[in-house]
Amino acid sequence: MQSFDLEAQGLRELNATLHAQADDTNQTAWEIDNPKGAHAIAVGLDAPIEVTVKGSTGYYCAGMNQQATVNVTGSAGPGVAENMMSGKVVIEGDASQYAGATGHGGLLVIKGNASSRCGISMKGINIVVHGNIGHMSGFMAQSGNMVVCGDAGDALGDSCYEARFFVRGSVKSLGADCEEKEMRPEHIEILKELLAEAECDAKPEEFKRYGSARNLYNFDVDNAAAY
Repeated sequence: MQSFDLEAQGLRELNATLHAQADDTNQTAWEIDNPKGAHAIAVGLDAPIEVTVKGSTGYYCAGMNQQATVNVTGSAGPGVAENMMSGKVVIEGDASQYAGATGHGGLLVIKGNASSRCGISMKGINIVVHGNIGHMSGFMAQSGNMVVCGDAGDALGDSCYEARFFVRGSVKSLGADCEEKEMRPEHIEILKELLAEAECDAKPEEFKRYGSARNLYNFDVDNAAAY
């Protein structure tokens, strides 16, 4: 285990050290002490390493992540795992707004609640939230899966494309062009895998699926009021 004291050694040194790790590194486990809500911790990683942040983080923790596993033992500020490409990010507490925004791949797990705009413009990332999510989550989401074990706020999936939203609790309102859709056997299998990987004991059969009604793909004057 490699230990790094962020307060003593500084953010620039931390990220430079983590960026220096290669695919064949033998320094695969890292522990970061004294994060104290610092921004941009462990951003841009591109090696199969595991980083544990011992506390809460500020903006953009684990942004642009590739290959790495990043664990945050506290809560995360806005934009955690933003533009994530692969790997896994686990937040033990809550996440602030636009968690997982524009993510292309990998898995983001939030064991508490997520604030507004969770998963906006997601492009292939999988997001599992053990608690609730806020308003405008999944806005313009293009692909990937969002699993919400609690409730969803207003305007879920507004203007979404082909992303899937699985919600176990209530949905305050659906956004433009988002509708409830049939839950088929292949969706149960997707949920089983994601819930298992996210260490969540919810049952796939308890969820409803939501997605695009596909009315806004092309302009239609009859739908002008919805644009």
